Amino acid sequence: MYTVDEQVVDFVLNHADHEQVIDVIELSFRLARRRVTSNSFGPQIGQEAVDSAIDELNTRFKEHGIGYQYESGEMIRVDSQLIHAEVVKPVLNLLTAEEYEGANAEFLKAFEHYRKGDTKECLNECLKAFESTMKAICTKRKWTFKHTDTASTLIDVCFRNGLIPPFIQSHIAAVRTALESGIPTLRNKLSGHGQGAEVTEVPPHYASYMLHLTATTVKFLIDSDNALT
Repeated sequence: MYTVDEQVVDFVLNHADHEQVIDVIELSFRLARRRVTSNSFGPQIGQEAVDSAIDELNTRFKEHGIGYQYESGEMIRVDSQLIHAEVVKPVLNLLTAEEYEGANAEFLKAFEHYRKGDTKECLNECLKAFESTMKAICTKRKWTFKHTDTASTLIDVCFRNGLIPPFIQSHIAAVRTALESGIPTLRNKLSGHGQGAEVTEVPPHYASYMLHLTATTVKFLIDSDNALT
């Protein structure tokens, strides 16, 4: 009889496709993190051991050109190492703050949908994360808004209250256009409304663009909020 560990290894080596392998790795590392604070799933292990294993996994993936990294409890598809290092990872760190819990969950969900090829839902979760970030900032700053406000209205609130630093006022119009016509419009045109008799497909490169645009914009918003006195 195989042990549970042996069954998992056998499944990965002999039966699973690449998506199932990624799922098994993700689940295994989630379980390892649980064992840092609990012995319900086996003997407890140290945080340093888990962190070391994650670092080794990500290094091996990078060395062999496998386009995934394990971040914030999720296997995240990496289309560009530079964008991932300079934008995605910093955003994931910023979103760990308690006030951004909703935005963090939605952003990670967008990556999950993207990895599994569900590009329409990826766009939806990107928009949710974008809106949740602005709502969190408005709540923190006690700026008046409605919880039913859409992205366009929330952008107006953020601009009216000086979220954008005064010394870059000349760029406000360009930034505002990027925010309004980038994330909200692309999502609305491709997946936010009824598609009629003809099925609308969202190409993967659109979803990739949306993920990185969302990451860049969310980082910009949070950094701008942190810069306010």
